[in-house]
Amino acid sequence: MRDLWTRRDFVKASGTAFAALSLTDLWLDEAFAAPTGSSGTAPVFADHFGLDAAALEKLLAIAMSRGGDYADLYFEYRLSNSISFEENQVKDASRGIVLGAGVRVIAGDKTGYAYSDDLSFERLKRAAETAAHIAAQPRPVGPIAIAPQALPHHYLGRELASDATTKEKLALVERANQAGYKTDPRITKMFVNYGDEIKIVQIANTAGQLVRDTQPMVRFRVRALAEEGSERQNGSMAGGGRVGLEYFAETTPESLGEKAARQAITMLHADEAPAGMMEVVLGNAYSGILLHEAVGHGLEADFNRKGTSNYSGKVGEMVASELCTVVDDGTIAGDRGAINVDDEGNASARKVLIERGRLTGYMHDRISARAMNVPATGSGRRESYQHMPLPRMTTTYMLAGESTPEEIIRSVKRGFYAVSFGGGQVDISNGDFVFSVTEGYLIEDGKVTRPVKGATLIGNGPQVLGKVSMVGNDFRISEAMWTCGKDGQSVPVGVGMPHAKIAEITVGGTRKPSGLPTHLQS
Repeated sequence: MRDLWTRRDFVKASGTAFAALSLTDLWLDEAFAAPTGSSGTAPVFADHFGLDAAALEKLLAIAMSRGGDYADLYFEYRLSNSISFEENQVKDASRGIVLGAGVRVIAGDKTGYAYSDDLSFERLKRAAETAAHIAAQPRPVGPIAIAPQALPHHYLGRELASDATTKEKLALVERANQAGYKTDPRITKMFVNYGDEIKIVQIANTAGQLVRDTQPMVRFRVRALAEEGSERQNGSMAGGGRVGLEYFAETTPESLGEKAARQAITMLHADEAPAGMMEVVLGNAYSGILLHEAVGHGLEADFNRKGTSNYSGKVGEMVASELCTVVDDGTIAGDRGAINVDDEGNASARKVLIERGRLTGYMHDRISARAMNVPATGSGRRESYQHMPLPRMTTTYMLAGESTPEEIIRSVKRGFYAVSFGGGQVDISNGDFVFSVTEGYLIEDGKVTRPVKGATLIGNGPQVLGKVSMVGNDFRISEAMWTCGKDGQSVPVGVGMPHAKIAEITVGGTRKPSGLPTHLQS
């Protein structure tokens, strides 16, 4: 075991929050040697960020010195690695470190926030004093005591990706690259991106909590370009999550490369997508992104506290078909959206948002929970120590139903089958959305027939959920590496979905579908 560098040595050597590669392993050896609390024992916090519990309590007292209802300290250490591989060669490789802390004070509807990448007590004291200025009236602050809290454990992996050599990681990338090219001679270019990170967070707050979490992440993306004549189409596939390198023993790089290539080949000579109002079958797993965007954001409590969501004030009301039960869950082991603890110190949880069509509640951080007089739901998340937490999703999905995918397809005379999506846009205030479909097919006489390209789905989230007429029994979490953006902050999330049939939705395309009424032409 190497000696642990002190925080002052670390900052001095690195100059800023981005340190040279030679410094990282010295710090991480000791960080990973300490228990995280996942076994049920209290976690150890000895000097991971250069401050003991007594110093943290002093900082919280300073943050509350001008009054306030609540204060917290958020510490972050993040080590990230990435490799970008294009056209049979390394395009870019990088390694970076982020280190810093943020101080937040809440007083009524006001929030003060300050942060520093210098973790000396004096600089953090200054940050605490800055955040404290939001308090309306000075008042005496009693003793603040914090105690370590044990956490559940929702991460997988015996072999930390951050511990692997660059050679080992590059070998995974090359395997996916070669497999893609071998799939079909019409694959002319392959793009592979590998990334991993290890993030250590520590939160202390005036609720008496002191928690630390070590959060792994692996992400692997493959994109294939197919060309034939003047036709060009892309295919993509991704994998990873809060896992270790043993993940690639089951989900091999070759399988990811081949799936991306096959999607590109499938779509190479696809027909132009029809346009009009029609029955739509959403494929399992990847269609969860539509649920996340068109429904999930509208159920984040800050929008509802302000009355700007289409779901505001509707708890207890029917907002979807009774076939729909929607959940946000940060406890799915190994999933990209899994967290042991949110960024306010609350344990992650499984939240039922819509149960059999009825709205049961929202996703809350401490601010919205206090304002709406309900418990926080472990949904307070932030991009980094430079940001304040917001109510955010973790992994959002619809529960399985009773129909088989085959029964759902057979029930459609003429319609559209959306398998995977490239992203989209949603208006939180009314739920209107537009999504691009990267892989889609026609359904004719109860059978999946021709692939089509250039399709979009256009509709309204609550209305679409109300038109769900069949739900499959094949629920699956998407392997794609989704990142959710909100108010300038990005966090990793997961999505999931069984197959589902929508009785009517607008498909935007380039031609009028035969035998179908057209309400929109694009």
